[in-house]
Amino acid sequence: MRRRLLLSTLAVAIVAILLLGIPLAYAMHRLVYEEARQSLGREAASILGGVALNLEARERLDEQKIARAYPGRFITITLPDGRTVTAGRRHKRGTNVLTAAGTAGPVRVRVDRPAAEVQDEALRQLLLIGSLAALGVAVTVGLAMFQARKLTLPLVDLAETADRLGSGNARPRRRRYGIPEVDRVAEVLDRSAVRIADLLAASREFASDASHQLRTPLTALSMRLEEMIDAADYPDVVREEGAAAVAQAERLVAVVEQLLARARHDRTGDAVAAPIDRIIAQQVEEWRPIFRRDGRDLRVTGDDGLVGLTSPEGLSQIVATLLDNSLVHGAGTVTISTKQGASSVVVEIGDEGPGIPPELEARVFERSVSSGKGTGLGLYLARSLAIVDGGRLELINSRPAVFGVFLRPAADALLAVERVVSGPA
Repeated sequence: MRRRLLLSTLAVAIVAILLLGIPLAYAMHRLVYEEARQSLGREAASILGGVALNLEARERLDEQKIARAYPGRFITITLPDGRTVTAGRRHKRGTNVLTAAGTAGPVRVRVDRPAAEVQDEALRQLLLIGSLAALGVAVTVGLAMFQARKLTLPLVDLAETADRLGSGNARPRRRRYGIPEVDRVAEVLDRSAVRIADLLAASREFASDASHQLRTPLTALSMRLEEMIDAADYPDVVREEGAAAVAQAERLVAVVEQLLARARHDRTGDAVAAPIDRIIAQQVEEWRPIFRRDGRDLRVTGDDGLVGLTSPEGLSQIVATLLDNSLVHGAGTVTISTKQGASSVVVEIGDEGPGIPPELEARVFERSVSSGKGTGLGLYLARSLAIVDGGRLELINSRPAVFGVFLRPAADALLAVERVVSGPA
């Protein structure tokens, strides 16, 4: 790519220099010759004036003085009495000369100059123009190399970043290069790195949770099987232990299904333009009877007809987590408010309880952080679900507690499609 940029820039520069340099060289060549002819004409006129003054004063013409005044010229003066006076060295036969003549009454003057002198001057001007053209090409090459390096090095760096992402090193580099288009690609790669890091962390946490939750039922099942082997001669004991083993196996299946259900929440690419009202209405329908049994109310306010970019199941789980959090830790009426923000669709859920304790306020979304009434995983998982779909979950107010779910507007989906469709083939 760098070579193509360099060659294309150099070709454009050479064409531009030729388009300007050739007419300039032709015009300069003509100008030099025209200036030489005009100079000879002025010299002839000056000599005519001097000769006229000498004739009026009846003085003799001084050929040496005239030759010294006009070096390199061969001057022929025809006087009124027909005499011819010459000044300067006569040019060799066959020498190309430029000639200018002047007449004042009976006096005629002719001035000859070697054309080689004018040719040398024209050649010097052409060499000057050629030198400037060569300098222009050199400067163009330098600028082209600088620009090619400026454009290609960021692409090489981005390729290395993409290769690191593919190898599992999902650390964002946060580098920017001053080129808007390249910076946008760098931003996308950084967001992808953060997303991959979150997914890798979620996978590691899932493996840790799976090993922890499966260890106990597997150990119990192994113990039952060992007891069955030891009691092989007692059918009743074998039957009893077999039933217990079946129960342990069913418990193990339930644990696996629970883990798989949780793993299905760690999705990527499922975000669609979803109607927010429908998701909230479904959650309110499920949770309102529970709140009423506790003597509390559930209220919905805000803008209607909002559409956000999210997975409906993920947003349902987030809202359910926040409602459960308000039911367990909050008090009074729970309010769900929806509104259209400057660059996102916002769903706020808050209650009238005491709120978040100051010591937990900065760590409320961390894993296993709880006030003592829960496992500390609910808000952590809810925020992970929001991040997976490109949104975020924030604590807007601590006392009373108000949480906000910020979703990408549906227009982002259209922009993403347009970028894919209009991208290079």
